[in-house]
Amino acid sequence: MENTIFSILPPIIAIVMVLLTRRVLLSLGTGIVAAAVILTWFAPIDALQELVKSFTIIFWDEGFNAYNVFIILFLLLLGIITAFVSLSGGSHAFAEWASTRIKSRRGAKVLTVVLGIVIFIDDYFNALAVGQVARPITDRYKVSRAKLAYFIDSTAAPVCVISPVSSWGAAIIGIVATILAGQTFVEYSALEAFLWMAPMNFYVVASLAIVFFVAIRDVDFGEMKKHEVLAITKGQLFDPKKTIPGEMKEEFPSHSYGHVRDLLLPILLLIVGTVGAMFWTGYQNAGQVFDIWLIFENTDVPASLLAGGILGALTSIILYVLQMKKNETATVGWIGKGIWAGLKSMIGAVLILVFAWSLTSLIGSLETGAYLAGVVSDGNIPTSILPVLLFVLAGIMAFSTGTSWGSFGILLPIAGTIMIEAEPSLLLPALSAVLAGAVFGDHCSPISDTTILSSTGAGSNHMDHVLTQIPYALTAAVIAAIGYIVIGLTGSLLLSLGTVALVLAVLFIVWSRRTTIIEKQQNA
Repeated sequence: MENTIFSILPPIIAIVMVLLTRRVLLSLGTGIVAAAVILTWFAPIDALQELVKSFTIIFWDEGFNAYNVFIILFLLLLGIITAFVSLSGGSHAFAEWASTRIKSRRGAKVLTVVLGIVIFIDDYFNALAVGQVARPITDRYKVSRAKLAYFIDSTAAPVCVISPVSSWGAAIIGIVATILAGQTFVEYSALEAFLWMAPMNFYVVASLAIVFFVAIRDVDFGEMKKHEVLAITKGQLFDPKKTIPGEMKEEFPSHSYGHVRDLLLPILLLIVGTVGAMFWTGYQNAGQVFDIWLIFENTDVPASLLAGGILGALTSIILYVLQMKKNETATVGWIGKGIWAGLKSMIGAVLILVFAWSLTSLIGSLETGAYLAGVVSDGNIPTSILPVLLFVLAGIMAFSTGTSWGSFGILLPIAGTIMIEAEPSLLLPALSAVLAGAVFGDHCSPISDTTILSSTGAGSNHMDHVLTQIPYALTAAVIAAIGYIVIGLTGSLLLSLGTVALVLAVLFIVWSRRTTIIEKQQNA
């Protein structure tokens, strides 16, 4: 049943179940079982073997699977950093310090968005690091964890996918170079093509514009409005009855010895360690050639995250140990408790990630992505609507498979082949549409690893994040689709960008006329 319509059933089952039950592990588990059963033509013993294999290869795939294991270890280290930042009083001290500079709820939200854009090296790193820095400030100003997760998720991948100096950019440039190789009509390099594609990524343009507007004007609707009302009126940042990955369950002793450095120094060294390791591993893997694009194309992101995580965790523990001289509550016993509390806080996120990887592996064996791609490539479709069609298809593929990388990895070469043969002038818009759709689908997918990590970084319930982000993502997607229709019909980047800007302007005017939650409270 590989590469057939049946291959889309497991992700559909998992997604429908998770939306109906909001029980992520149960839903992912059901999708995994369904995928194994369909893959083996309903043979119970073979299905069980496929199940075991799908989990085994997460850790051992013809050798030690360092990529996945290092990501898991990084998550656990992040939990330890969070625990000791709280234990040392760093979170409280940072919130107190920030209150003297960030004077409003709006300022806390805008700061989060800016941090999400500035930290563009890698989406995994962005999702987790921004949450650690911004959470104490947004908590203080009663910004719901669901909105914090939205800010993180909707700035991480969108910025990474248009930045050439990122793990995403390096990979995309490499794929584009393969597509352009041997094409005599091409007058630009892969890097130049990538830079031209950035303003054609209308989903990124719309998504970032909406994020900034929401941060400034408090435009809330649907599930997000419920979370924001509870945060503002009752101080309930998240539902305490739901599982919150990364949330400390341990009651740490309170004291007044914490300093801002107890939070900032571990995060700063985590950033420095990660970025430094990315440069070093990229430099080594590129044959010790100092070429910035080559370095980022060959960098080892998981190993770099692990290196930065170890440095950050050790720093947070050392800072706590240094408090022992003047803080009577700081004892050796709390070091072990802090480590254990940090590890426990990340178990939920790790389990969700492992289940999502297992499902992704089985979906790959079913060739779900290849089937969806074939829907377009086998059809007799007018070239003018191919950009918007590729955008929609990439969105469906990323939503169904939970991976934007897998989606554009499959679709970019197919889109390139189609456009080179059918309409070379629309090659770059079509490739950009694939990237845009992959990010859009990833934003909406409850089985996406970056969505899971954004929930973890923000300390938000995973399904709360998914359901609150979808309306904003869909809004940006509709605007992006309009842009791709215009560029497909006219071939004009300026006209399509102008159309996107006009639709955004009209939308913001309409939203501005709505009375926000805070304004209602002030006028009461």
